[in-house]
Amino acid sequence: MSDNEPTAWIKASPAIFLLLWSSGFVFLKLGLDYADPITFLALRYVLVVGALLLPALWIRPAFPATLRSWGALVGVGICLQAGYFAFTYLSLRHGMTAGTIALITSQQPILVGLLAPVVARERVTPARWAGLLLGVGGAVIVIVGNSRLEVTSTLGLAFGVMALVSMASSTLIEKRYAEPVHPIAANLVQYSMGLAICAPLAYALEPMHIEWSWPLIGSLTYLVFCNSLLAISLLLAMIRRGEASRVSALFFLVPPVTALIAYLVLGETLALESMPGVLLTVIGIYLVIRKS
Repeated sequence: MSDNEPTAWIKASPAIFLLLWSSGFVFLKLGLDYADPITFLALRYVLVVGALLLPALWIRPAFPATLRSWGALVGVGICLQAGYFAFTYLSLRHGMTAGTIALITSQQPILVGLLAPVVARERVTPARWAGLLLGVGGAVIVIVGNSRLEVTSTLGLAFGVMALVSMASSTLIEKRYAEPVHPIAANLVQYSMGLAICAPLAYALEPMHIEWSWPLIGSLTYLVFCNSLLAISLLLAMIRRGEASRVSALFFLVPPVTALIAYLVLGETLALESMPGVLLTVIGIYLVIRKS
């Protein structure tokens, strides 16, 4: 095997990430029945930082050596860990349905595709644009088929758009400015930034109610280890290795995969009318990620 040939785990990274990320929405829904949204997010980050401290003290990984690298880590932490998740939770709190939020944030690949040539110096081909547009159409069909779309709050809509911008910004910052950093050091910095922002938000906006139960513990365990540590690490690694627009296109598949997992785990209805959207999305993803 040559040095440039992808290893098995690199080839499998998109599928593993998609499964872990989509499953996270199901476990999040379970956990939010027992805690206020931003309080739940802050608690999640407390546990992630705590889980990282011991290996960080044991391994003593090298932290960034340049101001540029520090800026990239902090920027991704603010945009992804604090911005995307906090704005998503706030949007739900202010009356937006989960389907509407999913529709808004699933447009991230289009936003990344528009900005990638300028920010990440990345060319998006006409075939890839066709794939992105097919992905948008497929995502809309899937979400409309499986949920009720409703905008009941202008503030909730604004938070949803900010969640979209935050996710796209984190992708572009990671691609354009990030430098190789040990994953433990990178995660520790980014989740510490998320905690530093979300904890005061929870204190200011919520009664910080937590009802300890086994479903809450199970939800937190999955979100901390599988979603926060493994899935996010895979996402950032894929962005650094590949092109931002291609990696972002994976998010078009999140709504159908989440709907399938929710059907299997939570018994939620899986609308058959959304199946054409799944097929359209798969075709779009193929056009985006295929090699020239």
